[in-house]
Amino acid sequence: MSIISVTDLTFAYDGSYDDVFKNVSFRFDTDWRLGFIGRNGKGKTTFLNLLQGKYKYSGTITASVEFTYFPFHTGDMSKLTADVAEEAAGAGFELWRVKRELSLLDTDADDLLYRPFDSLSNGERTKVLLAALFLRENNFLLIDEPTNHLDTRAREVVGNYLKGKKGFILVSHDRRLLDICTDHIISVNRSEIDVQQGNFSSWLLNKEARDLFELRENERLEKDIKRLRTAAGRVSDWADKTEKAKFGEDVPDRGFVGHKSAKMQARSKAIEGRLSTEAEEKTKLLKNLERQDELPIRIVRYHSERLLEFRDVSVSYDGKTVCSGVTFTLNRGDRVALVGKNGSGKSSILRLVMGEELTRRGTVSAGGADLTHTGAAMVGADLTRTGTVSVGADLTRIGAASAGAGFMRTGTVTVGSGLKIAYVPQDTSFLAGNLKDFARDGELDESLFKAVLRKLDFAKEQFDKDMADFSEGQKKKVLLAASLSRDAHLYVWDEPLNYIDLISRVQLEDLLAERQPSMLFVEHDAAFTEKIATKIVEI
Repeated sequence: MSIISVTDLTFAYDGSYDDVFKNVSFRFDTDWRLGFIGRNGKGKTTFLNLLQGKYKYSGTITASVEFTYFPFHTGDMSKLTADVAEEAAGAGFELWRVKRELSLLDTDADDLLYRPFDSLSNGERTKVLLAALFLRENNFLLIDEPTNHLDTRAREVVGNYLKGKKGFILVSHDRRLLDICTDHIISVNRSEIDVQQGNFSSWLLNKEARDLFELRENERLEKDIKRLRTAAGRVSDWADKTEKAKFGEDVPDRGFVGHKSAKMQARSKAIEGRLSTEAEEKTKLLKNLERQDELPIRIVRYHSERLLEFRDVSVSYDGKTVCSGVTFTLNRGDRVALVGKNGSGKSSILRLVMGEELTRRGTVSAGGADLTHTGAAMVGADLTRTGTVSVGADLTRIGAASAGAGFMRTGTVTVGSGLKIAYVPQDTSFLAGNLKDFARDGELDESLFKAVLRKLDFAKEQFDKDMADFSEGQKKKVLLAASLSRDAHLYVWDEPLNYIDLISRVQLEDLLAERQPSMLFVEHDAAFTEKIATKIVEI
């Protein structure tokens, strides 16, 4: 056990006028299991890089341990997984130890370790690297967003595994994961970095209590300041009038009047002193209060009760079936969550709704009519169909769009005629250029689009930057803001909360719970799904 100490840390990126951190000081123990939370773009990953010595900074960071970053970047992805594990574990590598760790992660090590690393799923790679990195000696692990793209079951397994470890910082926006495995929380607030004992839920209770106290204290001080200002003005007027009166012709006792004037002036100064004190107290409040502005959404009522229907749908790639027998309906006001393990075909179901398929048997219909295949198309490109599909740009289609060679579907998918869909894809890598051009090309109301981004805590300074340089959370917010800025009958969201900060998640939950749009979505944040979904479809 030892202490990691951060003292007067100040850092800004080259060419930036804004400090990411300024005179930040705090301490934490190498045995703690720390959850690291904060709004997108507030410097969480930057801090992990500073701990690793990747950037120059002012102030001091002292530690007696080595810092190792997850995800660990290996060179040749085609190497055997056992070789990758040996590289990640360093001197601590022993095959039996790796197998023991993988068993704790509910994984068949004998199957995994002798396959090429690039053949593993995201979840399998996460488990292998975590197992290996925790074998390093004198090591403090910096774990950055380990569960993005992992299904709910895999997140629970990873959480329970981390609960049995010590000595790490975990950057995550998954509330359940933070509750399972952390015993301290580092929060990047609006004006400071704070360290508290407990998990996320206890941190949130403390924050809500503190915010409520400060709001009430601020309200009390505002009333007191208003009352004192009124009293100060009244006393000052009396003092001035009394002072002038002692020089009048008919004043019998100028000394008495002067004494009275002096007492009033002294009282006025005392009130001004109290005003100054209470104004100073007021400036100390609400510095870390997070705004949760109400978000807009442009729901359009569909003319029919039914929007979508899947009947006995199966999807396969290169002859391998990923899902079968998928049957459900989506009516007006339904919020349907697709749940299942990674690779079970959830995103494929969403792509079918968007018209992306190559080879098919059975029928795909819009309003019951057969759709004719017109060739390949990419998200964001124009397809022709009855109705409008939206993602940054309007997509129109009359037929299927390619999802890659070897894709095949059977069964019947019925999409309502003229259905307007606002789509948030899982992938953000295609985002580039500035927001103004993105809004123009997508026929978005630029003012509304940027207003939604601001409500999601998007800094105005970001508006003129290249989206390719945004953080993953900021890119996802761009897609969410575009979706919310469009007229839509149906919202199709594929893992919309990946990289999205906790405050923004709550904003989105509150919006969807109140406005109750029709939705089809995939999301592994169990708390979000429980609050929003009206129907669960297990794939």
